Amino acid sequence: PPPGRRLRGPVTMMRAAARGMSLVARTQAARLVPAVGGVQLRCASKFAETHEYIHVDGDTGLVGITAHAANALGDVVYVELPDVGSSFAAGDSFGSVESVKAASDVYAPVACEVVAINEVVANEPATINESPEKDAWFIKVKITQPADLEGLMNEEEYQAHTAE
Repeated sequence: PPPGRRLRGPVTMMRAAARGMSLVARTQAARLVPAVGGVQLRCASKFAETHEYIHVDGDTGLVGITAHAANALGDVVYVELPDVGSSFAAGDSFGSVESVKAASDVYAPVACEVVAINEVVANEPATINESPEKDAWFIKVKITQPADLEGLMNEEEYQAHTAE
């Protein structure tokens, strides 16, 4: 800013910071969205026909069930999650979700290795109904076959899929 002029508010500060960024950096910064624990994720979400999502960040991702699936299940009362270190092929069942209405397997959208589980979901399954695509991710994975992402839907395609 010019001497004697103060920046005010986060939007003004972001604009000032963006002036010094390349177009690529500005585009990437615009795609960042808040996630669990203040961690930033690139907004590269992919969706499986079986209603799982993966929020991709480089070679890792957060996997859970979509809001559409959570609404269809109703009140979730139990979640079974895999052990850290477990490996799955795309389409393999890695856990299950039980609600007052039904029980359902949860499938790996890509080939992956589990690097963390969401203890909040394990201990408080109702979190899935409150925030399925943000706070209620099930597992954090290392993507072992990045090409599997190409077979998944983007958000617009998934919206069309669920409208059918």
